[in-house]
Amino acid sequence: MGRYIRHACAFCTLLLAALLANAARVQVVQSGVYDGNPYNRRAEIARYGQPRGDILVGGEPVTGSVDTGEQLRYERTYKNGPLFAPVTGFSSQSYGSTFLEQAGDGVLSGTDPMLSPLPLWKDVTRGASPAGDVVTTLNRAAQEAAYRGLAGRKGAVAAIEPTTGRVLALVSSPSYDPGELSGNGEAVASAWARLTHDPEKPMLNRAVRQTYPPGSTFKVVTAAAALDAGVVTDVDARTDSPDPYRLPGTRTRLTNEADDCGDASLRSAFEWSCNTVFAKLGVDVGVKDMLATAEAFGFNDARLRIPFWVARSTFDPRVDQAQLALSSIGQYNTRATPLQMAMVAAAVADRGQLRTPYLVERTTRRNGETVAGSGSHPVRQVMNPSTAERLKELMADVVREGTGTRAAIRGALVGGKTGTAQHGVGNSGVPYAWFVSWAQADDSLEPQVAVAVVVEDASANRGEISGGGDAAPIARDVMRAVLGR
Repeated sequence: MGRYIRHACAFCTLLLAALLANAARVQVVQSGVYDGNPYNRRAEIARYGQPRGDILVGGEPVTGSVDTGEQLRYERTYKNGPLFAPVTGFSSQSYGSTFLEQAGDGVLSGTDPMLSPLPLWKDVTRGASPAGDVVTTLNRAAQEAAYRGLAGRKGAVAAIEPTTGRVLALVSSPSYDPGELSGNGEAVASAWARLTHDPEKPMLNRAVRQTYPPGSTFKVVTAAAALDAGVVTDVDARTDSPDPYRLPGTRTRLTNEADDCGDASLRSAFEWSCNTVFAKLGVDVGVKDMLATAEAFGFNDARLRIPFWVARSTFDPRVDQAQLALSSIGQYNTRATPLQMAMVAAAVADRGQLRTPYLVERTTRRNGETVAGSGSHPVRQVMNPSTAERLKELMADVVREGTGTRAAIRGALVGGKTGTAQHGVGNSGVPYAWFVSWAQADDSLEPQVAVAVVVEDASANRGEISGGGDAAPIARDVMRAVLGR
């Protein structure tokens, strides 16, 4: 009898060991499979079981949460949703999240281990910490001025602080209300279908995800390359630049909108945006040096994050001389985001130094205690400081007496560059109006803001579009907001 009892005990022990092993397999080895099973809603229920953290602008939240009383309890809400949509993005129970809602999700949802005073214990218990907040670098007044200036027209504005890289404004128009996508009902599905099929593309973040031919605003880059390479040593000396200029190896003749561009000096050509002078300068500088300067400014860099990714601005390295001439005046394959062109203006303003732009100042716990700061932001010398000083003079001349006079601000030194970018088959599309600029108050030792504006309004008359007419006043109002004028 004892032998049978021992056998039964051994068999029960074996069954118990197998049961424990299988439980360990399910809970440890295969936990990811069960967690990721679409029929397992526990994680989703837990995710929306507490209010989401806030995104702050100027110390005030521009987001919130509302208790629906449903299984997915808390839904996201937005204050002035269309104004801040290019920054916040949306957080949807049905369609995921974008922009800061996505990039800062760990803090905003409370799943970031750094939010817990005892991170290791949190990993054991798998409990959620109270959600934290994301504090942005935005200047609310500048954001409002940019949005008001675009007034629903298709376009975008990006503004940064040259000496730090802080993003002060990021506006895309037309915009949308991200709150329409927060829940999971039929109204959300209907809003998603409407927004994603809208030909105006209101959900496209034109400030960082759309690239445009930069047109004459790219002449800032070409001028920097020519000065650094020694192709131009005296900005007031006449250049060998015929008007019209025949593109090398072709019969195509490039002309100008302005008069007196033949052999114009760099100062005069910059002030009145002479295509012929800058096209020839690009050819004289050569592909290698033009490419090196463009890439120093940030072109062809696919790694830029602010913290969400930014579309790559491009300068084509595989061009013949005719194509190089067009690329050097911001046409052919040259493309740029508004943020990239704001970076160009910022580098000129800050003695040729370019600081990587960033949008998040810090993340905090719900009580305001800092979890993480903005971190270090690399600085690179884009051009010689002397080149930057000369370019500051040229850009100031544009605003003082050239094509950008509508950007002038009393009590501040303002530099700018207008641009009218052709596009479409045979340049048949309505040109894009560009303006890039920077401003420094008379009582300040450093430039306080650099701005890029692009307006692509299909309803405008072709002859009425110009960087100086359409885009410069918007840039002026954004700069005024930052300067407190």
